[in-house]
Amino acid sequence: MLGCAVSDRLGADTRSAPEADNARVVSSGIGSSELTAPPLGTAAVRSGLVTPDERWLAAAWPFVRDNLPAPPARVLEIGCGPLGGFVPSLRADGYRATGIDPEAPEAADYSRVDFERYDVRDPVDAVVACTSMHHVEDLGDVLDKVRSAMAPAGVLVIVEWAWERFDEATARWCFDRLAPSGAEPGAEHEHDHDHGWMHERRAEWQSSGKSWDVCCREWAEREVMHTGQEILHELDTRFDRRLLEFGPFYFSELDGVTEAEEQAAIDAGLIQAGRIQYVGGLR
Repeated sequence: MLGCAVSDRLGADTRSAPEADNARVVSSGIGSSELTAPPLGTAAVRSGLVTPDERWLAAAWPFVRDNLPAPPARVLEIGCGPLGGFVPSLRADGYRATGIDPEAPEAADYSRVDFERYDVRDPVDAVVACTSMHHVEDLGDVLDKVRSAMAPAGVLVIVEWAWERFDEATARWCFDRLAPSGAEPGAEHEHDHDHGWMHERRAEWQSSGKSWDVCCREWAEREVMHTGQEILHELDTRFDRRLLEFGPFYFSELDGVTEAEEQAAIDAGLIQAGRIQYVGGLR
């Protein structure tokens, strides 16, 4: 799902000045979305017997689905990953969906290449990208290609991470809720797994002797990640912004923490909202 993190605070209301008039922090009602997971099944998501990536996809799916044109619209998903992203759900709902990712499943509905190398032969009705834009090498070039791939009435649906909002208070809140090392979050510690990115960030910080801001800024620079602000700026120079929301991002990596509980911490001012939800269209 991701692999990144941290530094600048954006203010107490979790919005920077350029965004404040056309953005909102989603209400705690967003937590209900984790109970709707067509490809996984409601019971599996509620029990936690799924991986963090699967849980994240299940939670993000309602936002994506609700902002797409009606099927059988043609949809491209950029950075679908080895699980196939939203493509199985899109196909099940009647969309003509294609997932693009070098690590995509080896199946007819996917293209195992970087989006920059993908041949878009016909205009598409929608483009979806979930936590993939902060990793691309040249964000402007990728968004230019997205724009050229879209039909005149096409829709762009983005779910992203504003890693610059992952400040010390948010990091401490998350680190305090990590599963014990070697235990799968939310699955009663019955599955061994490699340490996740949050375990790695916590360990690096504890051993660094540096402040959280310095430690995580250095990590973000090593990973060459675009900030949420950079992503929104590049989007707004190319697309007509129709919707911008901020909400919970970290719950799927935490032990026994629901999306609604993370939203409650955001509402209480304990942590920052890390998830960006954006919808745009051509001008």
